[in-house]
Amino acid sequence: MEIFTVSQASKYCRVSPKTIINWIDAGYIKAYKTVGGHRRIKVEDLDEFMRKSGIPIPEEPKGDRRNKILVVDDDKIIVETIVQALEEDEHGYEMISASDGFEAGLQINHFKPDLVILDIMMPDINGYEVCQKIKNNPLTRNTKVIVLSAYLDTEAFKKMKEYGADGCFSKPLPLEQLKLEVAKLLDVK
Repeated sequence: MEIFTVSQASKYCRVSPKTIINWIDAGYIKAYKTVGGHRRIKVEDLDEFMRKSGIPIPEEPKGDRRNKILVVDDDKIIVETIVQALEEDEHGYEMISASDGFEAGLQINHFKPDLVILDIMMPDINGYEVCQKIKNNPLTRNTKVIVLSAYLDTEAFKKMKEYGADGCFSKPLPLEQLKLEVAKLLDVK
């Protein structure tokens, strides 16, 4: 769920911030106030108001939005290898990494990746639980998850699929297969 400030909403609607405030105060747009008294508007509420009022809704520019990928692994060499391989791809992915479960949780909330590549065998992380949490959360359930492990067998693959994994790979990584799977899951051409 995306949230706008008054300033962001005014740019989105192509009106002044004062106009947005007036619309909120008149009850035309649903909004809430932060503890500090600042107004915040859910994008879907703003879109609904714009539709009802006949205000054109800006389209997201085609091709400008890059797919975001989070790579979670405590092995820096594996992270660098995956990031480098995917950045070399012509799809222009926006890449970020995390080296532990805590950092991964923060990045999922703030970076909002379209796809997570997750090592399920890390000291502080239960890959099964992380995958399940991503898939059970309404805000992240559409995030694609590819799990990695040096110890995956057919039974573990099956278990990861039950927990919501979209793809599973054993280490050492077949990079070309991983690149193809990422492109397929993100539906990039």
